[in-house]
Amino acid sequence: MTARMPSLPGDLTRLGFSDPRRADTLLRDRSLAPLIKDRERVESDGLAVSLSRVADPDQALLALVRLLDAVAAPAHDAFRDDLVAALREPGRARDRLLAVLGSSTALGDHLVARPEHWTSVAEAFPLEVEERIELLTGAVREPAAGVTPEDALRLEYRRQLLGIAALDVARPDPQARLPEVAASLADLAEAALEAALVVARAQVGDAADRCRFAVIGMGKTGGRELNYISDVDVIFVAEPAEGTDGADEDAALAVATDLATRLIRICSSATTAGSLWQVDPALRPEGKNGPLVRTLDSHVSYYERWAKTWEFQALLKARPVAGDRALGRAYVEAVAPFVWQAAGRENFVEDVQAMRRRVEDNVPAGEADRQLKLGPGGLRDIEFSVQLLQLVHGRADRSLRSGTTLTALAALSQGGYVGREDAQTLATAYRLLRTLEHRIQLHRLRRTHLMPTSSSDLRCLGRALGHQRDPEEAVVSQWRTAAREVRRLHQRIFYRPLLSAVARLGPDEVRLTPEAARERLAALGFRDPKGALRHLEALTDGVSRRAAIQRQLLPVMLGWFADEADPDAGLLAFRRISDELGTTPWFLRLLRDEGSAAERLAHTLGRSRYAAELLEQGPESVQFLGDSGGLRPRTRDEVQGRMRAAAKRKDEPQPAVLAARAVRRSELFRLAVASLLGQVGLDELGRALADLNGALVDVTLEVVLANVEEQSGKPPLSRHVVVGMGRLGGGESSFGSDADVLFVHDPVEGADSRAAQEQALEVVKELIRLLGVAAPDPRLEVDAGLRPEGKNGPLTRSLESYRAYYERWSLVWEAQALLRAAPVAGDPDLGAAFVELIDPLRWPEGGLDAKQVREIRTLKARMESERLPRGADRKTHFKLGHGGLSDVEWTIQLIQLQHAHDHEALRTTSTMGALEAARAAGFVDAEDAVALEEAWRLASQMRNAGLLSRGRAVDSVPSDHKDADGMARIMGLPPKSGQELANRYRRVARRARHAAEKTFYEA
Repeated sequence: MTARMPSLPGDLTRLGFSDPRRADTLLRDRSLAPLIKDRERVESDGLAVSLSRVADPDQALLALVRLLDAVAAPAHDAFRDDLVAALREPGRARDRLLAVLGSSTALGDHLVARPEHWTSVAEAFPLEVEERIELLTGAVREPAAGVTPEDALRLEYRRQLLGIAALDVARPDPQARLPEVAASLADLAEAALEAALVVARAQVGDAADRCRFAVIGMGKTGGRELNYISDVDVIFVAEPAEGTDGADEDAALAVATDLATRLIRICSSATTAGSLWQVDPALRPEGKNGPLVRTLDSHVSYYERWAKTWEFQALLKARPVAGDRALGRAYVEAVAPFVWQAAGRENFVEDVQAMRRRVEDNVPAGEADRQLKLGPGGLRDIEFSVQLLQLVHGRADRSLRSGTTLTALAALSQGGYVGREDAQTLATAYRLLRTLEHRIQLHRLRRTHLMPTSSSDLRCLGRALGHQRDPEEAVVSQWRTAAREVRRLHQRIFYRPLLSAVARLGPDEVRLTPEAARERLAALGFRDPKGALRHLEALTDGVSRRAAIQRQLLPVMLGWFADEADPDAGLLAFRRISDELGTTPWFLRLLRDEGSAAERLAHTLGRSRYAAELLEQGPESVQFLGDSGGLRPRTRDEVQGRMRAAAKRKDEPQPAVLAARAVRRSELFRLAVASLLGQVGLDELGRALADLNGALVDVTLEVVLANVEEQSGKPPLSRHVVVGMGRLGGGESSFGSDADVLFVHDPVEGADSRAAQEQALEVVKELIRLLGVAAPDPRLEVDAGLRPEGKNGPLTRSLESYRAYYERWSLVWEAQALLRAAPVAGDPDLGAAFVELIDPLRWPEGGLDAKQVREIRTLKARMESERLPRGADRKTHFKLGHGGLSDVEWTIQLIQLQHAHDHEALRTTSTMGALEAARAAGFVDAEDAVALEEAWRLASQMRNAGLLSRGRAVDSVPSDHKDADGMARIMGLPPKSGQELANRYRRVARRARHAAEKTFYEA
């Protein structure tokens, strides 16, 4: 197939030329005539089309003309025809030559100056490092006539660089070849160092035999991931030659220093034949202030005593690259233990993190937004993340001990230290960023890590990465997207709290062998080390990814479990939850990666049986622990919305209510953890628990009424409202609180009152049944014992029935009970009508008469004597004991009944709100108010702490020290503070009892 030769600017524009007029002129240059068979017609894959496939067609075309002009000289007769033939015919040779010319002006200039090197491009093939060393050392040992060994090194280096570049830029997917290219560049640098050392030894002469001398590659050279243009980081080590006296050490070091100095000069200086790169020995002990060369013992001594954290991080990539290889290997073997013990240094992780921040802070402000290497989302983010994980976990896992970033990242993923998707994202981004870096450096063979800004350079860069449409915008977008992902993962991985915790463990603790684990469990205070060890073995046994991640988590989590009162129960609960969720992809990833999730979980399970049981019943709630806002109490509207949505997904009433109860269970877990971690106070917790229970009652009532309408085909005969009483009505619920309620209904217009009463009773019974059905979540016990006539009265009454009862039969204790009445579910208008009905009873005009006051005091005395459980201690019972909750509440309620009609601030359902109002109005002395408040709050906190700790209600200060210690830990006290807490309660309760007697009994 043939096509008209592109000759018009429009044709060349479509082929990708940015200056089509100049390209048209150059294509007609006489030097290209041998490449074009027919000036009018050429093959569809002819020269112009081949040029259109390279990064910069204009640059490649100009360089091609210059190259053909250069080979026209008689000196190049020997290979001119072969070069022209290679360029005339489509194929690998032409594609490689054009790709190199279109990617690098520097290499194009070299080919123009040394056109005989064209075969290194056209016939390039991969070389092993030994082959490169042989070629380079051979070149310096037998340089061509008139060429110095130093120039011979440069020429052979550039010839091999041409071959590496040809294999790199002529492939369609440069990112896939990145590791191979970077390794070849490192191998070429290694060969150049070896050849430079040959030259240096020749210059020093026989004196060079007095020492053994090795060059240790560091940084990207050591990791076999070098750039096209980069400093070559090295460390020099020397020893007296074998057979010499040890006293000759100083002389050997002097010779070695001479060799090192010459080697640096040979590689770093520029000559007419070009340059290589700077040799940088700044990573040596003491940096630029230290001796250039040290003996092996001197290195070891320095690392034992003086080295800083960053120096061990740098040694991670150390490998022998030139000189005495046996000495080089000895050096690496000697320093390796320092590398893999470095994570145990005090503040190791924090030091590495601080160093990364310093590197970032030192990037010039004008460059930060263009940095591929040092800026946010750059290569250093990936490298530091990988190296920190290696250093922390590589102590116990030898598979992580690679100096090559991508190899190490793959090992981290394989071992479960980084999620598969995260590792793939980082690896892809690393390949992209390094490829961008390579293409930018290759263009002019200059050391830079900045994205270009000019349109032409960005266009060339985009085309080099395969973007044919809008290459400028496409490459920038691709880079910025990768940088954002890198930064996100770096922030999550690099600052992972688990890393600091693992780093603080000793070597035996990290490895968690059975023997080490058994000893550590006993030392940590596990009461049943054998049982705990069985749990560990079950969680970590095998080669699965799940077991691998557990082996990372458990050495640290054991310490967190041991910080709590019951580490055995914590570990057991963790095993149960892991068995339930272990195959769920997000569970272990959450614990490993997300914030403080693992630590929060360990402390929660070791501190609270209640929270552990909630989590075992609904293990998906563990996700709250990884969310920065996951422990914030949700509003009633949020919770009720979730409950309502869950219920609507079910067709029958019981499954619908159970779905809503499951939402309550997850919210109870959220509140339990927030309370355990001190992120929610007593008042906020009480309100949240009351809202949570009220929301469930409301949604259950909706479900029941909807079912009534569905079954009967008619709307319900009444409106309904549920009135919260006690702590529910006061917004002061605890974890163990029942739902004290009154049920009120109001027949709709035209409804038969008897039928409405019967239906309302069935509605209430069904509501109570559904809330009490046995299920994998805590039931909400509904108690309607405070209704008129108590347990002998109907469960529900109409509003008018309540009105009639209160007008004729109401007793003073019922008025007292109504002080904390507040609608919590149902029809809001009916709730408001009920409140309007009861306000005159609970805020009675004129207060109480003497008889009513005596009646209340008598009731209080009877309650203390009759309702206190048998065997309970009056000094320590939270509710009915001296100075307990009832002392405080009855005292405040008496003041409300007596004075609320005149003092609006007393008209509140909140106990603490009413106490503050009573103090402000002078009905309670300030000192007594403090005593009453402290007692009420302490008893409420201890009841919550007791239930959280033991998983069941605790009514008194526990006599068992273990239980008391568990409560104390939940309340933020130091370990083994249970007795101190008990003594504190007795002191506080005594003061509150005195204040109650003074105010309530006027004693």
